Amino acid sequence: MELSHAHVVVAGLGVSGRAAVEVLTARGASVVTVDAHAVDADARDAAAFVAAHGLGGVDLVVASPGWAPANPLLSAALALGLPVWSEVELAWQVRVGRTGGRGPAPWLAVTGTNGKTTTIGMLESILRAGGENALAVGNVGSPVVLAATDPELDVLAVELSSFQLHFTHSMAAEAAAVLNLAPDHLDWHGSLEAYIADKARIFARTEVACVYNAADPMTERLVRDADVQDGVVAIGFTLGMPGVGQVGLVEDLLVDRGFAELRHTHAVELATTDDLAHLGGPDGAVPPHVRADALAAAALALAHGVAPAAIGNGLRSYVPGAHRLQTVAHAGNVTWVDDSKATNGHAAAAALAAFAPGSVVWIAGGLAKGATFDDLVETRRDRLRAVVLIGADPRPLRDALDRHAPEVPVVVIDPGDTETVMNRAVEEARRLAGCTDGAVTVLLAPACASMDQFVSYSERGDAFAAAACALGSSVG
Repeated sequence: MELSHAHVVVAGLGVSGRAAVEVLTARGASVVTVDAHAVDADARDAAAFVAAHGLGGVDLVVASPGWAPANPLLSAALALGLPVWSEVELAWQVRVGRTGGRGPAPWLAVTGTNGKTTTIGMLESILRAGGENALAVGNVGSPVVLAATDPELDVLAVELSSFQLHFTHSMAAEAAAVLNLAPDHLDWHGSLEAYIADKARIFARTEVACVYNAADPMTERLVRDADVQDGVVAIGFTLGMPGVGQVGLVEDLLVDRGFAELRHTHAVELATTDDLAHLGGPDGAVPPHVRADALAAAALALAHGVAPAAIGNGLRSYVPGAHRLQTVAHAGNVTWVDDSKATNGHAAAAALAAFAPGSVVWIAGGLAKGATFDDLVETRRDRLRAVVLIGADPRPLRDALDRHAPEVPVVVIDPGDTETVMNRAVEEARRLAGCTDGAVTVLLAPACASMDQFVSYSERGDAFAAAACALGSSVG
C-alpha cells in the first residue's frame, strides 16, 4: 500500500500505537487515532468515531495488540473489506535498507505460550556476541515499527504474541520459533483452535529455518503444515540427546545436530550448562524451561549464521528481566521468589517444577482469561505446602484446588481492598510458611493476568517484592 496521503485509523494509543502514528505521519499518511475509552487526550472514542463518521474514506486500520477481532471498529472495517494491520505488519511493510546498501534487516521471530521474553533476550545477547548490531523488539523492548525503520540495525530479534500475529499477513522471518503451546487468552481468541492458528502464522513464508519444541508435538505439526519458502529446514530443540535436525543436551553440553556440516555423525558443542548457571533458582539448579529457551535461541542464531563459539558467550552475558523466578528476599528458613511473569497455567507449572516437593507456599490468582487450572493443580500438587489466592475472582483456582488438592491448606484474600491485597497475601504466606520446619519457598507465580487488581505483572511483582523485603533481607 502507498502510505503517502493514505487515510489511516490507528486503534489504540499504547506504545505500539504511538510508534505506528509516528511512522505513518513521517510517510505522509493522514492519521486519526481512536481509543476504546477515549482516556487519552489525543484519541477519539472509537465507538463515537464510527457512529459519527463511519469508515468511509479510510484506507487502512492499524490495530494495537489489545484490540480483539470482535471489537466493533475492527469488525466494521473487516466487513467493508478494509485492510486491518497489526503494528508488526506495518513494520514489515515500511522496512528500510541497512547502511552500506544492504537490504532490510532480517527478522528472527519467536512466539509461544511461555518463554518468549527469555528466549528473545538470550537471542539478542548471542547475536551481539557474534558481532551483530541486534535489538530485541516487538512484544518486549522497542516497538518493531521503529526498529524496522532504523538502518543501523543488522538483525531484529522479534518477540510476537498471538495478538500481534492475528493481523500480520506478509511477514517472512529469516527463522521463526514456536516454543510451546498451551491454552491462553481464550477470551480474546474465542477458542484454543483460533489461538493456535494465530501462533502458526509466525512460520508462514519463513526463509531459512522453522524451530519447534520436540517435546510438544503440536509445534512440530505447525511446522509441517506451514507454507514456507523452498529449502527451509525444520530444527527441533530437546532437553535430551538430539537426533539429526535437532539441538539438544549431551550431559552438560548444549550441542547442534541441525546445522552442523557433519550432523549425521557428529554434534558441535555450542555451550555448557555452566553458561546458564547465573539463571539458576534458589537452589542453584537451572530450571528445564530455561535450558529449553537457551536451545531455541541458539537454533535461531545458528540459522542466521552466527558462529557456534558465540553461543556460550552470549548466554553467559544474558541478564534476565525482572519478575522471572527472581529471588527477592530471605527471612529465616523462607525464600521469597517473584515469578509474576507467570501469567498462565503453563508458566506457573514450570515455575513450581523448579522447587522440591512439599516446599512451596504458592501465591496465585488474578484474571483467568477464560482458562481452567485442573491440569496445573493435578500435575503440581506435590510441590504445594499451602496456597494463598488473590484476584477479584478466585473461584477458577479454588475449584481446581478443591478437586485435585483438597489436603492443601488454602487462604483466600478478600479482594475488597485492592491497594493492600499483596501485603495481606504476603502476611498470610509468612504465617503459613512459619508453621513448618525446613526450607520453604514463598512463590508468586499467579497463573493469571494482573489487570483485575494491578496495572501490570510488573506492578504486581514489585508489590510482592516490597512486602517480602519488609519481612526479611532483600536480595540484589
